[in-house]
Amino acid sequence: MSFAVCPPRLEPAVNYLSSSYDPWVVLASLLIASFASYVALDLAQRVRTHDRRVARRWWLGGSLAMGTGIWCMHFVGMMAFSLPIELGYTHALTLASWFAGVGVSAVALAIASRGKLTARRLICGALLMGTGICAMHYTGMAALDMAPGIVWDWRLVGASAAIAVLASAAALMIFFWLRQVDARYSLMVQCAAALVMGVAICGMHYTGMAAASFPAGTVCLSSGALAGKGLGALVALSSVALLTMTLLTSTVDARMRSRTAQLAGSLKVANAELQTANEELRQRAFIDALTGLPNRLLFEDRLMHALSRLERADGRISDRAAEKLAVLFIDLDGFKPVNDSLGHAAGDFVLAEVAQRMRQAARESDTVARIGGDEFVVLMEDVASLADCVAVARRMLEALTRPIDVAEQQIAVSGSMGIVIYPDHGQRDKLIAHADVAMYAAKRAGGNTYAVFESHMDAGAHEQLNLQHDLRHAVARGQLELYYQPKVDGHSGQIRGVEALLRWNHPQRGVVSPGVFIPIAERFGLINGLGNWVIDEACRQMATWAAGGLRMRVAINLSVHQLREDGLAERVGAALARHGLDASQLLCEITETVAMEDIQATQRAFEALADIGVFLSIDDFGTGYSSLSYLRQLPARQLKIDRSFVSDIESSSDARAIVSAVIHLAHALGLRVVAEGVETRGQQDILLDLNCDELQGYFLARPMTADTLLAWTAGRKPADAADFSPSVMCENL
Repeated sequence: MSFAVCPPRLEPAVNYLSSSYDPWVVLASLLIASFASYVALDLAQRVRTHDRRVARRWWLGGSLAMGTGIWCMHFVGMMAFSLPIELGYTHALTLASWFAGVGVSAVALAIASRGKLTARRLICGALLMGTGICAMHYTGMAALDMAPGIVWDWRLVGASAAIAVLASAAALMIFFWLRQVDARYSLMVQCAAALVMGVAICGMHYTGMAAASFPAGTVCLSSGALAGKGLGALVALSSVALLTMTLLTSTVDARMRSRTAQLAGSLKVANAELQTANEELRQRAFIDALTGLPNRLLFEDRLMHALSRLERADGRISDRAAEKLAVLFIDLDGFKPVNDSLGHAAGDFVLAEVAQRMRQAARESDTVARIGGDEFVVLMEDVASLADCVAVARRMLEALTRPIDVAEQQIAVSGSMGIVIYPDHGQRDKLIAHADVAMYAAKRAGGNTYAVFESHMDAGAHEQLNLQHDLRHAVARGQLELYYQPKVDGHSGQIRGVEALLRWNHPQRGVVSPGVFIPIAERFGLINGLGNWVIDEACRQMATWAAGGLRMRVAINLSVHQLREDGLAERVGAALARHGLDASQLLCEITETVAMEDIQATQRAFEALADIGVFLSIDDFGTGYSSLSYLRQLPARQLKIDRSFVSDIESSSDARAIVSAVIHLAHALGLRVVAEGVETRGQQDILLDLNCDELQGYFLARPMTADTLLAWTAGRKPADAADFSPSVMCENL
């Protein structure tokens, strides 16, 4: 099937050959042009990459594939054209037209790889591409070696050139416009744009073909060269195959880029999260969560660096006076009553307000840190004299005495402050200890003042340093020992368990009281190590007793430091497993004051311990300011009445009423009650009348070593495990 095209009559006296087109081949050329345009639009996105080598490879390969596709459309379109004579195409000019198509594609992709389409790029690119397209088309037409030559209608030639330039400009604008299209609609929009570009390319081609006329009697001198429908089909199939492979490669590359981008995005998010986590860990490790001030670790690190800088500077000083630094140790006066009466939330607010005031009163270069509950330290560098320290101390004391609005009332706290200057007041490793000693001197003077360290104060500080040094090695040297005080059932008189009391057998000082070494352990960060030793030693002793036929239950008292330390339940569980004990043989006690100091931390620790089967108890009940609603949240099984109430129970009706109320309250909550400090028969009789479950004190039995306890129990058989609630405590821990 074909249709005839009447050639234009430029001169009425000349006759022209009638030409025709195969509509199916024309349709094929349109499809090839549209497919080539689609591939071109896809390649325009591939050549825009930050990797220059990859971009260059896509530009070269894309130019070949895209140019071949456009040229194929031109060649197939030429094959759709027929005359009453045999036609053929010369090899050289046909190849030249292919080079022109590749060149046009190279220009198009080079412009598409740019960041933006400027007016200059659009105009110059459209002119270059239009010229290349015209060169491709008319070079291909020239491959028809006709005699006489082709007669041209220059108006249609000009129109075809204009179409080529406009189509090129439209293609460039589409290249850049597609970058802004939503990914959900990009495929549909790209197909529509490719069809429009295909129609424009075909319009230019067939307008150029219409501009050619062939006089009657014309002979094709190249009819023996490239010709035949089979050749056209082969070229079309080869080009389509090349374009298809290019498109598939481009699609795979796009997916790989997308996957890479996703992985890069995920990695970026992961890195951001890691940085955030690291920052949070750094904050937790070095910053006090409540006040935002540096904690002890960060303060000691800054102090160490400041001392190193100072010593290096001293080596370079000649005439001018040596620089100094100072440490100020501040302990709040009157904070505990505020914390106890108004609650811990109010206490936290006061601490945060105090921290802010101290920061404002200090110099900009000073480091203000919180190292304990209501203890703060200040590092002052570039100190010229004691007057600098005194000025800062006075500003801070004045700031602290201003009333603080808490819970719709005004409260007042003050501070006791110790000042030490380096190198005037001792060695570098004693600065904090000396400042602490000076602070206690200020507190003994009535508080709300400062005291400068003096040499005679060093005796007490030296004593503490020696004790903490020896205490660090007490475990390794086997100087620590647990004593055990029996607890007796109030009804049967049988042993319900024992209370473990920590003793330090110092080789020179003899037995050191827990009241002496426990505060030192807390101050110098040794308390958790001692607590871990007590846990393991209590478990070891229970296992030893069990091997000898004595099943004795033991409980330990947990300090606030242990509760705040991560992994407490894991360490307790590991000790029980290491010695082959059932968790119910151990009871952990915590004082009421410590429990209420941080109810959330206490609850987390208690729940973790309860989960592994450890029994729990509230010690020294009645001395704190606990809320019953908080108490009910704790999975405790026992309350221990403080010895201060027991000691007054014979002479004070108030003490007797309080003990009675505590016992009834505990029983109502399903808790057992232990009374400690029972030293007289009268106290025992009153407690039994009040239905107290267990009694403990010197009247019943004194603390004794493990071997002595084993012999002592020969006359008193421990109660059956199912009948009692155990209790062993590490005193002051």
